[in-house]
Amino acid sequence: MLPKGYGKIVTIASMVSFFGGQTVPAYSAAKGGIAQMTKEMSNDWIGGGSNVNSLAPGYMATEMNEALLDKSNPRYAQITERIPVHRWGDGNDMKGPCLFLCSHASDYLGGAIIPVDGGYLVK
Repeated sequence: MLPKGYGKIVTIASMVSFFGGQTVPAYSAAKGGIAQMTKEMSNDWIGGGSNVNSLAPGYMATEMNEALLDKSNPRYAQITERIPVHRWGDGNDMKGPCLFLCSHASDYLGGAIIPVDGGYLVK
C-alpha cells in the first residue's frame, strides 16, 4: 500500500476498547491492544496515503454470544435494555461503516475507533 500511495486497513476492536470488560481479561486486553495498534499504525502510514481505522462492534448476535442471547438469561434483558436501538446488532450492521472506511469518503480519517453499538456507549 505504501509504495502505491493508497490503501485502507480496517481492524476490529470492541466495546471493551472503551471500557473494562468483566470476566474476560484476555479479550479486553487484546481488543484494547487492537485499538492502540490502529492508532499507532495510522500515525505511521496516513502520511503515505494508507488509512488505518477500526470498527468497535457492540453486542452482536453471533455464535460467540449464544449464551447471552438466551432470553431466559437475565443478562440478555439487562444488555438489551441499555441499547438505545433496543436490539442486538448483526453482521448487516457492520456493512455500512466498513464500506465507509474502505472508500474515498474516509480519506481524511485516521486512527478512528468507530463504535457500531446501537448507541450503547452513549447511554
